[in-house]
Amino acid sequence: MHRSPTGNLVPLDLEIEATLRRNRAERRRKLLQDRTVTSILEEETDFSDSLSPDSPSSRESTTQLPETTIMVDEQHQRITLEDYSSSSVPQFFTSIARPEVQAHNINYPHSLIHLIQGLPNEGAYAHLATFIEICNTFKIVGVPNEAIRLSLFSFSLAGEAKRCLHSFKGNTLKTWEEVVEKFIKKYFPESKTVERIVVVSSFHQFPDESLSEALERFRGLLRRTPTHGFSEPIQLNMLIDGLGPQTKQLLYASTGEKIKLMTPKEATELIENMSASDHVILRDRTHQPTKKSLLELSSHDALLA
Repeated sequence: MHRSPTGNLVPLDLEIEATLRRNRAERRRKLLQDRTVTSILEEETDFSDSLSPDSPSSRESTTQLPETTIMVDEQHQRITLEDYSSSSVPQFFTSIARPEVQAHNINYPHSLIHLIQGLPNEGAYAHLATFIEICNTFKIVGVPNEAIRLSLFSFSLAGEAKRCLHSFKGNTLKTWEEVVEKFIKKYFPESKTVERIVVVSSFHQFPDESLSEALERFRGLLRRTPTHGFSEPIQLNMLIDGLGPQTKQLLYASTGEKIKLMTPKEATELIENMSASDHVILRDRTHQPTKKSLLELSSHDALLA
């Protein structure tokens, strides 16, 4: 033991270095606690200032609070397997969107719908042409023609054609052009168009076919393929080149063999005038009935004779 400066006896510390280390660690721990308490007090002061109504940060945090709350709610929303497996009612039952019109009440006559439903089973282009022709006869104030066609087109279809129309995503066909494009691609694909174009370009008059019959058949082929792409002069050349020998001779005789030097309008007028006054001589194969001899008569004819 030894005396302290005050005169009191202090026990002798045999591990003075260890004691010194403990004292230093204690002082550092106490200093760290004091700094932590001071930092907490400063943060509380700053937070109190931010809660002041006049503080910009307070107004910003208040504005963002609902959005933060919504995000937290969405994160905590649970979607179970039952939610995925439960059946839901479709939002749209048809592929054609309901057109927006100014008229409040639209009433289509039952006679019009019945007429559209009775369209014959014909080609895609012919079906569209007939449908548009019928729709053009009906007008409603404040309703454009496109809206009428969009509303009534599904009534003109039946069976597989109607199922095909409804196979597209609901409410996606919003214009008449989109409906026509889908309809044509389904029932008149590009491969069929190429086949029809080949038939038109290889047109020829049948041996027992008159000029008027050949002309009508040629125009029918063009109507069946509206996207053939042939101009009027090319169409006339195809028609003239496909005519039979006797019909060509008649055309050349009428023009002095200069029909190819005519304008398309002049050539068209000539061919139409000749087909209007069609006679037996215009046929490539004439059928002259011969009188049967007695040996050619049938037994029934012989008895009647």
